[in-house]
Amino acid sequence: MTDQASLQAAIHEDVVLQAYDARWPALFEAERERLLSLFPGAFIAIEHMGSTAVPGLAAKPVIDILAGVESMAAARALVGPLCANGYTTSAEFNAALADRQWLMRWAEGHRTHHLHLVVHGGAVWVQRLRFRDALRGDAALAARYAALKAGLAAQYPNDREAYTEAKAVFVRSVCES
Repeated sequence: MTDQASLQAAIHEDVVLQAYDARWPALFEAERERLLSLFPGAFIAIEHMGSTAVPGLAAKPVIDILAGVESMAAARALVGPLCANGYTTSAEFNAALADRQWLMRWAEGHRTHHLHLVVHGGAVWVQRLRFRDALRGDAALAARYAALKAGLAAQYPNDREAYTEAKAVFVRSVCES
């Protein structure tokens, strides 16, 4: 498979959940260290977020990374250099985002990492970490989220955007409580 074909496969891959993998935190740390060494001083903080950051929670095996920067201008300025260092993105998708920039890494036709560049301490930063911490701190809440995700993966096996959007109500309810 060519690189372009592999990239297209990664972009359009199915929603498949996997049991928690104890290697996920180490994969996050390795990428965090790589980013910090490639771009010293560019990030205020880098956090592991999403389901791979919650011990015991099934997830799409993609490491979600929240990288806090000073401003959205700083985030946009990092997109090109990040793409020159293993990431790819959709300029059209990012143009529609006012509160973040999104990038992904992939290997062998599968996503491996999502990188979300956001303003450190801003609304997106706070919401994403509040949700992660709520799941880490409440096993019953994490179990409800796991059940929701399993049902949505079955309902939207070929539509990652619909799967993600369908989880949004749950995420908002947790963040607002």
